[in-house]
Amino acid sequence: DVSSMLGSVQLPTKKMATLFQVALLKNASIVRFIMNRYAPLRGAGIRVVKIDPDFKRVVVELPLTKKNRNVMGTSFGGSLYAMADPFFMLMLMRLLGKTHHVWDQQATIDFVSPGKGRVTGTYVISDAQLDSIKEQAKSGDKVLYTFQADIVHDDGSTVAKVSKVLYVRLKKEFRPDIAKAGTP
Repeated sequence: DVSSMLGSVQLPTKKMATLFQVALLKNASIVRFIMNRYAPLRGAGIRVVKIDPDFKRVVVELPLTKKNRNVMGTSFGGSLYAMADPFFMLMLMRLLGKTHHVWDQQATIDFVSPGKGRVTGTYVISDAQLDSIKEQAKSGDKVLYTFQADIVHDDGSTVAKVSKVLYVRLKKEFRPDIAKAGTP
């Protein structure tokens, strides 16, 4: 168990980034453990509940607490957005491996109804989406790909709709034009 290995160690941000880069390539339960100690998520009360072993699905929860309640007594919009912020990018980085650059390009959140209790975000990258991204990126040109997810109450009603546009591009050394130029 990862918890017993690390105990209640509070990881500094710089070390966490290094550990996270390693964990991202190895083990979903270690990534979940580290993300649950990542200050921006932990401070808002956000908890990563599940990361599938293949990194194609992540489930995140946010209970309504004093720390993340707005002046109206409902979920603070920034906390709702923070629930979605890193996950599509991190999932895609893991799925594409070391051959691609992946960056957040744009994000929008549409607040549909007030968060009045625990809310959940489920982030999924399908095989079809992954194949489409790989196909579009194989030329070496940049790809802007949009992912969408809903943040919902326990009863399934929608609290917010999140849209994330990710920039994807083969790293220079893997682009077809660069690879060809290096051959005699």
